[in-house]
Amino acid sequence: MKDELEKKLEDKNIKITAMRLLVLKEITKSKTAVNFQELKQRFDKVERSTLYRTLKIFEEKKIIHPINDGTGSVKFAICQNDCNCKPEELHVHFFCNKCEMTFCYNHIAIPKVQLPDNVIVETANFVLKGICEKCQ
Repeated sequence: MKDELEKKLEDKNIKITAMRLLVLKEITKSKTAVNFQELKQRFDKVERSTLYRTLKIFEEKKIIHPINDGTGSVKFAICQNDCNCKPEELHVHFFCNKCEMTFCYNHIAIPKVQLPDNVIVETANFVLKGICEKCQ
């Protein structure tokens, strides 16, 4: 798995460091989106600023995408390999009201919305809420 992670960083022109590999590995293996605090707990000895900078670089280089699921804490999930996070590439997210986990549905595009011609959409956040399959 490490070789694949290193390649992912190299492909995005991100300098490979031990911390970046560890964070990428944690986010990649997670079945749900994770927030800063969850990651911080997994790396209890790392400085907050180091983790924050790592997430910021990953977000800027389109390795992860942020999800605002209404909990007040932004969560992060892995982007698809060829994703540039353009509005037409964005997908649906699902927040479970019971377990409070947020899932990416990469295969479901957000619905197209007809907007006036004089606006430019730069990003979108589409979160459905309910009870996940595991919690039913």
